[in-house]
Amino acid sequence: MRVRDWQDILEDVVESGAESSDWRAVSGDRRGGVGEDLFIGHPSVGVFQLKTFAKNPYEVQGVGSRVARKIDDDLEPLFPEADSAGRFGVNRGVGDSDEAKARAKRLETVLETHADAPTTGDALFEDVMDALDSPAFGPMEYDMYDRPARLDQLSDTFEEAEALLSSELDDLIEEDVGRGFH
Repeated sequence: MRVRDWQDILEDVVESGAESSDWRAVSGDRRGGVGEDLFIGHPSVGVFQLKTFAKNPYEVQGVGSRVARKIDDDLEPLFPEADSAGRFGVNRGVGDSDEAKARAKRLETVLETHADAPTTGDALFEDVMDALDSPAFGPMEYDMYDRPARLDQLSDTFEEAEALLSSELDDLIEEDVGRGFH
């Protein structure tokens, strides 16, 4: 298992070329430390684990790794169902002003269409993600104050990765914020 910067892991997700709406995620507080844990998975691409912390309000740092090559029958129940209430999306940056204008126009059209017709929150979300050309989006189980049970189950399933990534993140935190405030 290779530990890398968390943004490199997200770049792997973006560049995977997988069906963008088939991604699933589980996230919450980090067990026994500062920061958050995230598992993001796709049936054919695999499962990625990320550990992050907010160094300050403008900068997030972290580590991650690919922990499984696919979501098999044992892992499937640990990820949320397609009809789960929470949602997440990964977005690429905009290359230039022409691309920004084109995306804005597509987004405006989607919002106008949904405003004029009966729709559901899920349909709006999916159409917005498509308009923004999101490479990965889908249901997410998230708790910003605690850890969902599925997050603990995934952490226990990938126990070695959990220990290694926690150690790497602790080193990163110590290196960057170990001094504290005086």
